[in-house]
Amino acid sequence: MRLAMRNRVLLALGISALMLAAVMFAASAFTPRAGAQRSATAQSSGAASGEVERGRYLVEDVAMCGECHSPRDAHGELKKDAWLQGATTWIRPVADIQPWADTVPPLAGMPSFTDEQFARVLENGTGPQGEVLRPPMHIYHMHHDDVKAILAYLKTLPPGSR
Repeated sequence: MRLAMRNRVLLALGISALMLAAVMFAASAFTPRAGAQRSATAQSSGAASGEVERGRYLVEDVAMCGECHSPRDAHGELKKDAWLQGATTWIRPVADIQPWADTVPPLAGMPSFTDEQFARVLENGTGPQGEVLRPPMHIYHMHHDDVKAILAYLKTLPPGSR
C-alpha cells in the first residue's frame, strides 16, 4: 500500500515538473527579447560571426588542420603561439612515398593562397594550380559554404612570420 502511494506521489511530481517546464518554455518562446529587432548590419555581423565559428569548428575539430600546419615543440606538443603558421611535416611514411611534402604551408591569415586556390584544394581535392596534392595532405571534396567558413576563420588569425 505504501509503495503504491509513493509511486502516485512521484508520478504527480513528475507530471507537475513537466507541466511547469512546458509553461516556462511557452512563455520564453513568445516573450519578445531585448534587441529582437536588430538592424541588418547587426544581423549580417552575427552571420559573419557564425561563419567564423563554423570555420573554426571545421578547421580545429573536423579536419584538424593544426596537426600538420602548426609547428611542434621539443616534446611533440603543438605550439599554440604559432597556430596554423606552417611547419615541417612531423609524420613520415613507413615506406618511401614520392613526392612526400616535407613542409606544409601556413594557413593563418591566408598568406599562401588566393581564395580561389584554397577553394580548389578543399572543394576539388587538387593542388592550388590543379596539380595532384602531395601526401600527407588529405583530399577533400567540401561544400563551397564550408570552404567559405574555413576561409573566414583563417583570415581572423594573425599570419605567421614564415
